Amino acid sequence: MWKESQQFLRDVRTEMKKVSWPTRKDTINSTSVVLITVFFIAIFLGLIDLGLSKIIGGLLRLGQ
Repeated sequence: MWKESQQFLRDVRTEMKKVSWPTRKDTINSTSVVLITVFFIAIFLGLIDLGLSKIIGGLLRLGQ
């Protein structure tokens, strides 16, 4: 069991050396795109929710 664990950790170390890590600038740019996209989707869904709430509320008032 111990030998397999050691071999696994050696393999992990070898693979981690092969990884092409993004630069700081790339990471900041990608994070900015994600945050802006999430912000606009949240606003869009909030407006859809608000609109549907108003429509359903109006329909329920009509039924009374």
